[in-house]
Amino acid sequence: MSTLLDTYETPTETTRSFGEELQASMAAIRLQIRWFGTRRSVAASQKHCAADIFDAESKFVSMGKKLIDTNHPAWKNLVAVRTRILTTWRNSTLPYPEPGIRLIRRVILEGFAETMQSLRQELRDAGEELAWHYDELRETAKIRLGRLYNPDDYPPTMFGLFDVLIDHPNFSPPDYLRLVSPTLYQQETERIRNRFDDAVKLAEDAFLGELSKLVEHLMERLSGTDDGKPKIFRDTVVTNLVEFFERFRRLNIGSSEDLERMVANVRRIVGDTTADDFRNNAPLRQHVATELSRVQASLDGLMVDRPRRNLIRRNGGQQCKS
Repeated sequence: MSTLLDTYETPTETTRSFGEELQASMAAIRLQIRWFGTRRSVAASQKHCAADIFDAESKFVSMGKKLIDTNHPAWKNLVAVRTRILTTWRNSTLPYPEPGIRLIRRVILEGFAETMQSLRQELRDAGEELAWHYDELRETAKIRLGRLYNPDDYPPTMFGLFDVLIDHPNFSPPDYLRLVSPTLYQQETERIRNRFDDAVKLAEDAFLGELSKLVEHLMERLSGTDDGKPKIFRDTVVTNLVEFFERFRRLNIGSSEDLERMVANVRRIVGDTTADDFRNNAPLRQHVATELSRVQASLDGLMVDRPRRNLIRRNGGQQCKS
């Protein structure tokens, strides 16, 4: 494929690994959401009382309580905004082997920042709306929790409690280390390079795992019946797959021929078929299910034992797609 080259290189060629290319084209991004946890453990004395009712040992009993009504419309709206924030972050980035950090293409950083600023304001507005209902939520909780209610579980106010924090960790070794200890500087440089090599594999595994689940779900909906009728086929079965294709197009780094071939095969099989086409055309459902079963077998094989390859790219070759 045009994005991959053989591992052979002549002595005069300059090469760059996919990990190094990822490091050159990506920035680290860490996202944290300030939030209010709605569950707490009950006091030890309360857990002992509950255990006694069932003649159980308290150390074998775990108990928790819900602090507010999570079915309240204001809370559900807040959760919906948080979901959009996390979905936007994940759909715009690739995984990195450190908790809470992902990789984003530098060319889209400005647009991403604008989108997140808008979502951040939505979260703050939704948090403020919830704060106006806080007294009501606490009074309801006091009634429903009875003796489990503890005012110390609750902050004085919810105003200003919800927010989004974004920063960009620096993956370059500190300059002073080069002067203090060139050896340590080189070791740190190598450690970071290895991290990005791991990130390439994480990206491949994430795409492969998601594609496998989407194909499996589509096949399950296409095959068989419930009480003699075709299984319910929702629009999201197709739209989720289309969204995956688009995300793969934007974020794929071209490091795996096998993965690209699998995505192309599924895309070819599904084509422009809509959910209505699948619902109304039994022969089509059977044909697509049969074709996808072959792809699923190949996907399963890749997930079980994917070969580790030393893939390289020559300078001047196709860059990561933006």
